[in-house]
Amino acid sequence: MKAVSARPASASARAATAGTPSHARPLEGKVIVIDPGHNGGNYRRPEIINKKVDVRTEWKPCDTTGTATDDGYSEAAFTWDVANRMVKLLKAEGATVELTRDSNTGVGPCITERADIGNKAHANAAVSIHADGAAASARGFHIIMPKKIGGPVDPVVARSKKLGLALRDAYKEGTGMPYSTYIGKNALNFRSDLGGLNLSTVPKVFIETGNMRNPTDAGMLKDPRFRQRIATSLVEGLRNYLG
Repeated sequence: MKAVSARPASASARAATAGTPSHARPLEGKVIVIDPGHNGGNYRRPEIINKKVDVRTEWKPCDTTGTATDDGYSEAAFTWDVANRMVKLLKAEGATVELTRDSNTGVGPCITERADIGNKAHANAAVSIHADGAAASARGFHIIMPKKIGGPVDPVVARSKKLGLALRDAYKEGTGMPYSTYIGKNALNFRSDLGGLNLSTVPKVFIETGNMRNPTDAGMLKDPRFRQRIATSLVEGLRNYLG
């Protein structure tokens, strides 16, 4: 699938703001890939998304439908909204941004393709946006980071951890969402079964921004104002990581 690029301002636009201090565009020259989890049309094409792909440690489905709140707000719609809010903020700071999908009505791409988009972009950082579907009693967010698997991700495991810590700290401070009560330690979860991480040759992590099956978390994730806080916090984490 062709990635959607959101390029920095043109030379003429930059010239118009020549008097702006350089720190106003702290991500100038950086390439960031945002991966909105799942896709709104996945449920219509099970023959595509259920096809198995090689993620080096096992064979997994191409993609999944994702979860939803009890009243039907889908994870795919949520991640698409947050990703587009992030694009606007990142562009304003001078970054080149690529999305792994171009709408919330399509199918896929497969998890292998999502990793490949970041690799081909030579991204300085890649973030996969998700929301979990755990038990209703479970609350909070967590960061999923890669492990060494004797595969493509190994050289960037350390940098991915640094990225994950920066995002965790910024997200906690910016949103007030608590650390996960049900998985990981201090909102950190290390995994070796995710194709989007195993196949990445650039620093990459997943964030489960909250639990859509928990009433408190769901109420927050459904609020457009809170989704803007999510986007702002994640951009802050990227800025801190990229320095």
